[in-house]
Amino acid sequence: MSDWESVIGLEIHAQLATRSKIFSGASTAFGAEPNTQACAVDLGMPGVLPVLNREAVNMAIRFGVAIDAEVDHRSVFARKNYFYPDLPKGYQISQYELPIVGKGHVFISPAEGEHLEIGITRAHLEEDAGKSIHDLFPEQTGIDLNRAGTPLLEIVSEPDMRSAKQAVAYARKIHSLVRYLEICDGNMQEGSFRCDANVSVRRKGEQKLGTRAELKNINSFRFLERAINFEIQRQINLIEDGESVVQETRLYDAERDETRSMRSKEEANDYRYFPDPDLLPVVITDADIARIRDALPELPEQKKQRYISDLGLSDYNAELLTANRETAAYFEEALGDAPDQCAQLANWILGDLAGALNKAGLDIAAAPITPAMLAQLIQRISDSTISGKIAKEVFEAMWQGEGGADDIIEARGLRQITDSGAIEALIDEVIAANPEQVEQFRAGKEKVLGFFVGQVMQQSQGKANPGQVNKILRDKLKS
Repeated sequence: MSDWESVIGLEIHAQLATRSKIFSGASTAFGAEPNTQACAVDLGMPGVLPVLNREAVNMAIRFGVAIDAEVDHRSVFARKNYFYPDLPKGYQISQYELPIVGKGHVFISPAEGEHLEIGITRAHLEEDAGKSIHDLFPEQTGIDLNRAGTPLLEIVSEPDMRSAKQAVAYARKIHSLVRYLEICDGNMQEGSFRCDANVSVRRKGEQKLGTRAELKNINSFRFLERAINFEIQRQINLIEDGESVVQETRLYDAERDETRSMRSKEEANDYRYFPDPDLLPVVITDADIARIRDALPELPEQKKQRYISDLGLSDYNAELLTANRETAAYFEEALGDAPDQCAQLANWILGDLAGALNKAGLDIAAAPITPAMLAQLIQRISDSTISGKIAKEVFEAMWQGEGGADDIIEARGLRQITDSGAIEALIDEVIAANPEQVEQFRAGKEKVLGFFVGQVMQQSQGKANPGQVNKILRDKLKS
């Protein structure tokens, strides 16, 4: 790998969150019985005409403004011609030469301290095809046309990524952005957010791009990383064995963790694009763009910079907190109840809470610990009612539904001992019981202090204030 460089670009299909399809009034709701949501327009029946969904256009503009892109004042729909069982019209209405959104960019942080700008070539509107189902009928394929005509925004990146990790960071950034903008629900399991990856390799230092393979319809970030890594190694092995990489479309098999050939890769001229005669050009005014720009919410990058500059959070924590809209909302709600505890809140949300959610398979919106409950727990650490170690026990009890932090602390008798007299009495007992360790400490073995702290904490059942224990112990042992 050290002699090679990978070149990666992504095509992301984001299903727009409209209630009806892009050119018809049929519903876009997920989960209906097969072929119950495909109307005459979606099926391309004779005599029907498409009518453009205005909200789909507004959503595309919203995305364009958010990535600081050129939003074209005039865009044109084209027919992309190909034949496949789940494409009932024999063509897909898409955009080709004149897309609605031109060049833009986003920033990604694939690793702590790493910041990259990824160019976006274009984002265009198109209709989705239907779905072929291969595993329901023996030796037959089922066709469900419910999805035909569903509005998509296809977001095409520049080939600016050099590793699978960077590609995943970019895909996550786009996923976060479309959800912040409320133009896509981002549900990868339902096919609302799908990724195609164009992957090629070249020797380091070369400028010419290698022959690329396209990996189609990957529906999880984990599989995206694995598919790209496999494909990079496959292409390197081919070239080093004296063979050539073929331009083709490949599918990723998650069970075997490999890509396999699907079909030869088509070029644009294979699709015979031409302007759709049934649809007028889309004309967008400066006033339309200004209206949508003024209505934008605070975007992930803006929120991240605010967390860093106003709240003093680290770049890494700010990136993680803002990657998910619900996580940012949880953090900000908790912050309202504990305004002086930003760093601690961030650490608990990204550490203990994230770990518990992951283990339970829950989204943060379904967390049994509310933002107010977590804020109260952190306040009890801050005011020395409990120690950080006891807080872990309280957190677990809160997660199990035993109530708020104050209720659990009182019910379990977990209030921290902060009375210096009581702590001194415990320390005196421990010192008296361990004369050998006292002599070791006074002889310069500082590590013995940890032994004494452990003994005192054990005697107090973990309730003694650790800071006070350390200070009083050190003073007594030196005297």
